[in-house]
Amino acid sequence: MIDSEESDDDTEEDGGYDSDVAREKSIDYTTKIYAVSIRDMTGIKPHQQQKEVSAEERQGIVKPPVSRAAPQPDKLQKNNVTKKKKLVEDLVLDHVFGYRGFDCRNNLHYLNDGTDIIFHTAAAAMVQSLTTGTQSFYLEHTDDILCLTVNQHPKYKNVIATGQIGTTPSIHVWDAMSKQTLSILRCSHAKGIGYVNFSATGKLLLSVGVEPEHTITVWRWQEGAKVTSKGGHADRIFVVEFRPDSDSQFVSVGIKHIKFWTLAGGSLMYKKGVVGSVDEARMQTMLSVAFGANNLTFTGAINGDVFVWRDHFLLRVVAKAHTGPVFTMYTTLRDGLIVTGGKERPTKEGGAVKLWDQEMKRCRAFQLETGQSVECVRSVCRGKGKILVGTKDGEIIEVGEKNAASNILINGHTQGEIWGLATHPSKDMFISASDDGTIRIWDLADKKLLNKVSLGHPAKCASYSPDGEMVCIGMRNGEFIVLLVNSLKVWGKKRDRSAAIQDVRFSPDNRLLAVGSVESTVDFYDLTLGPSLNRIGYCKDIPSFIIQMDFSADSKYIEVSTGAYKRQVHEVPTGKMLTEQNIIDKITWATWTSILGDEVLGIWPRNADKADVNCACVSHTGLNVATGDDFGLVKLFDFPCTEKFAKHKRYFGHSAHVTNIRFSYDDKYVISTGGDDCSVFVWKCL
Repeated sequence: MIDSEESDDDTEEDGGYDSDVAREKSIDYTTKIYAVSIRDMTGIKPHQQQKEVSAEERQGIVKPPVSRAAPQPDKLQKNNVTKKKKLVEDLVLDHVFGYRGFDCRNNLHYLNDGTDIIFHTAAAAMVQSLTTGTQSFYLEHTDDILCLTVNQHPKYKNVIATGQIGTTPSIHVWDAMSKQTLSILRCSHAKGIGYVNFSATGKLLLSVGVEPEHTITVWRWQEGAKVTSKGGHADRIFVVEFRPDSDSQFVSVGIKHIKFWTLAGGSLMYKKGVVGSVDEARMQTMLSVAFGANNLTFTGAINGDVFVWRDHFLLRVVAKAHTGPVFTMYTTLRDGLIVTGGKERPTKEGGAVKLWDQEMKRCRAFQLETGQSVECVRSVCRGKGKILVGTKDGEIIEVGEKNAASNILINGHTQGEIWGLATHPSKDMFISASDDGTIRIWDLADKKLLNKVSLGHPAKCASYSPDGEMVCIGMRNGEFIVLLVNSLKVWGKKRDRSAAIQDVRFSPDNRLLAVGSVESTVDFYDLTLGPSLNRIGYCKDIPSFIIQMDFSADSKYIEVSTGAYKRQVHEVPTGKMLTEQNIIDKITWATWTSILGDEVLGIWPRNADKADVNCACVSHTGLNVATGDDFGLVKLFDFPCTEKFAKHKRYFGHSAHVTNIRFSYDDKYVISTGGDDCSVFVWKCL
């Protein structure tokens, strides 16, 4: 017997439509780790390739181990490292730029009376001090964190629960200050945990899965014991929340769904919301929930209305609380005021965040100032006279309730992979370039965003000139743009290719720009002829798309790594391929970012049959190589790294696919970028 309310053939209009909700509903949370290579590589991986035997070895001539010949020149130019050469022994996570707002909700909270905030991105949860700006991390998850909640009971101060995606996902309950894991709940939620919430006494934890049954589970988290569980709804459930004064009553909302649940004697019963009591009211897709006195429940709908319920009956509708979906609601028992966050363009009266009285009859809207108008809010939370706001675009903003002043606490790239990364040749700065169509310039010392430029197209790569005056950005549409670093004004741009630009490089003598593309091409441009960017040569015989390029220290050669697992050296600017190995062996390189070559053979792991090492960078002292791979790992090796499966240290925090990695100019930091996690990680070198 199917309830009329839950029949699947209702037209979409009934539940309402919104592009963000539609996208979120269709996200498939299968784990990306151990999955496939993020690039379509072809050919044999380096550690499986057979080495060619030299003629002397074939004749059995054994060379003496000590050669009388002159020593080979350095593999890598020792760039501006004046002090004695120091090996990097270890990396420690220092800061993360990013907040997962695009498909999560209510995942941002105050701790310790508003002195700290807690949030998550990738596989990391961050606690950030608002006084010092420093971050500390919980890194025990093995894949993307999808939800986070804080225990509100004073007995369990700073107890956090986080849930992740994965084939056998787990919920971790941990202490925000010590980062000690208190309990790990192994879930039957295949695919991942979409939402978690503690009960009033803090002893019970509620979770809901993103699997097709959308199972709701109640846990006694301290014992790691499951109390009970039950299929929640055939379609996506977004939120499950206990009433703030109860350990037995909770509400679930989702796609055309609201149920009022009671936990009794270890089993779950529910009543569906009844809308019939209010004229013209139709069941909507519900996205958020808040509670009021006298058994009132407020739910935020996809069309911007807020439905007000008493018990499980609809009492009234607050029409158009926001012009678009109401993604998030927050209330405290302290004064009963309700904060809503949703999609709404800022106007004189309106905005994406509103503070309401206890009955949701009067409200005050806040315009969020970030330099651009904020139209879509995914998480709200209240502290002492402040509202903490998380946006779809990965920003975290604090708004004063009295003066309505906005303060941006976190900036991150918005949804889209980050592939472009470059560090400034002489300053504590770096640039990231993303599919979100922006480049961002970050300050390494102060851990803040210095500047952001919207280019209007996905950006794929970035590189500073050796003097730090210019930066070049390669775009997905085949264009590349040269900007002046100080003014961020366009110095020149060119589009000679129609497919994505994969890497751009300035020659060490500042005269040439090399541009490598998906079309198996490397083009050379003469910078001394001015912004017209005339092409003066190109490389011939490249077997596949370009991954990385590096110039030699004397600007006469360029090495090119390709998608066929082949590394080639070409003359500049004729583009002629160099085949004499003895000449190649003597070249000193200005930089090394290649994942291919005998010198980095050891970075390829045994288990790389499906997944790849995506990026590498040799430190400026030439003693270490850092890599990022499809397993979400950042690794640190000694350089050169010629032995297969070389020993290394590994660091977790990104989820799947680390796309790029760089040492800062003085080797004090390593920066890594994420594919699916839209995040930038800064590691301190020890």
